[in-house]
Amino acid sequence: MEINELLADAFGRVQEDVRAVVDGLSQAELEARPGPGTNPIGWLVWHIARVQDDHVSEVAGREQTWTADGWSKRFDLALDDADIGYGHTSEQVGRVAGVSGADLLAYYEAVHAKTLEYVAGLTAPDLDRIVDRNWTPHVSLGVRLVSVVNDNTQHVGQAAYVRGLLDR
Repeated sequence: MEINELLADAFGRVQEDVRAVVDGLSQAELEARPGPGTNPIGWLVWHIARVQDDHVSEVAGREQTWTADGWSKRFDLALDDADIGYGHTSEQVGRVAGVSGADLLAYYEAVHAKTLEYVAGLTAPDLDRIVDRNWTPHVSLGVRLVSVVNDNTQHVGQAAYVRGLLDR
């Protein structure tokens, strides 16, 4: 297996889980919080897509899908276009509301397609390229991509847990 195939598989597993967790949910279910200060499914899926869009676009050297394809205008959230949800307060989480499951999935799918397009051209030596010197040790492309997959799997797991609570 080549490294690009491995990365495509990892991102593809996230895609399967995102689809499953959002499938058939009402607007109220997307925005339901299982407890005070917790994150609803809609916010979690938005955050998954935003982190992946932000991080992969940066290493690919292209504009984020969020702005390039007009998703920020379509969602019309009371957030800065650069916001990916990191460190959001409960109030900021609440701003990611009124977005349909169909729109959340469409944005996620657009990001996923661009991610697969990018990783398709990667080879093992590419993964050693340093992409962020703000950390010690410096962050390589391989570490950054694994970090995105890790963040996404954690958050889609949280969304699946919330979905399970809603389904009870």
